[in-house]
Amino acid sequence: MKALVVYESMYGNTKKVAEAIAHGLDGAVSALAVPVGEVTANRVADCELLIVGGPTHVHGISRPSTRRSALDVASATGEVDFGALTSVGVREWLDAMEPASPGQFAVAFDTRNHGPSFLTGKASKSISERLRKAGFSVLAPAESFEVAPGPSMAPEELERAKRWGGELAGLLQDRGARK
Repeated sequence: MKALVVYESMYGNTKKVAEAIAHGLDGAVSALAVPVGEVTANRVADCELLIVGGPTHVHGISRPSTRRSALDVASATGEVDFGALTSVGVREWLDAMEPASPGQFAVAFDTRNHGPSFLTGKASKSISERLRKAGFSVLAPAESFEVAPGPSMAPEELERAKRWGGELAGLLQDRGARK
């Protein structure tokens, strides 16, 4: 079984989470973490599980204007990962995505500031909705990982992302065994 972890990251936090999820999946499921700007339709079509995540900007999925604002803030502090910047974020990529093949599963995650979701928002909610509209069967509820301002996050969050990847691998294997 194959899983693809697609992510958008500006400060590197979401990338770290995506890699931790892929690491947690690996072994039970072949997993690869790929920035959204490098994803091909063939890679998506070739996986049984698509995991998509991005940062929460202004209560939801980033868009060009929020990425510009984040870039302005990050440029002043030198904390942006310029190699991760693309004109296409998770929002645009999902809107242009090919429909899922029968039997493909998906799940969403996001990174967001500490606090209740009604205050911070959750990009994963909109990501999940877009994955459903594309025809994917949602394997598990979306997950949020807390980040600190700038390029830092608690090691416990990365461990939690790794464990979540392992849980997703188990769910995928259970679903695959029923087919």
